[in-house]
Amino acid sequence: MSRVFLYARVSKDDLVTDNQIEQVAAAGIVVQPNRVVSEVVSGSTPMSQRPGFAKLLDRLEDGDTVVVTKLDRLGRDAVDVTTTVRAMAARGIRVRCLALGDMDLTSAAGLLTMQVLNAVAQFERDLIIERTNAGLARAKAAGVAVGRPPVVSAMDIAAIKESLSAGKSVASTAKAFGVSRQTVSRIRDGQKVGVVKAGAGAAKEVKNDVADSLV
Repeated sequence: MSRVFLYARVSKDDLVTDNQIEQVAAAGIVVQPNRVVSEVVSGSTPMSQRPGFAKLLDRLEDGDTVVVTKLDRLGRDAVDVTTTVRAMAARGIRVRCLALGDMDLTSAAGLLTMQVLNAVAQFERDLIIERTNAGLARAKAAGVAVGRPPVVSAMDIAAIKESLSAGKSVASTAKAFGVSRQTVSRIRDGQKVGVVKAGAGAAKEVKNDVADSLV
């Protein structure tokens, strides 16, 4: 005999799954209390890493049905949802989603919906990447330094300039001050770097050491 399970998830301990249980009951779906699986786990956690869902899978048999109120209960993203649904479909387990009109996601229409959702998700990812790359290209063309500026003290900057003026290489200067070669190159080229007051004492010692080595 087919059994019906409810998988309810919330992302924080101070939230409860009662409203999800009530939504399923209001839809006329009867789920026995011992077949309600509630879990507190972040929505960004893949289904394969959710202990509550793993226990539910161990209980499921061919012909059973799993009900969720929303699609995001079944995975961290469209790909994870599709993988989860296909895995259960392969075991003969139906998956119903109330937010999609109580659609059976393992049916032909449900699987088609999964494909559309995947296409939309991929389109959104590609669009974000395209916009990000375009913004970086515009910034570089305008001579704007891309990325987080290195953070050094004002005294570090002065000492690094002194070291470079004395003929020291970028690599040796970077090693002496414990910074990256990119940071030294930025300072040499007059590009903006983050300046902090912390560590001025240590910078002074390094500056003195470098000055002594130039004598």
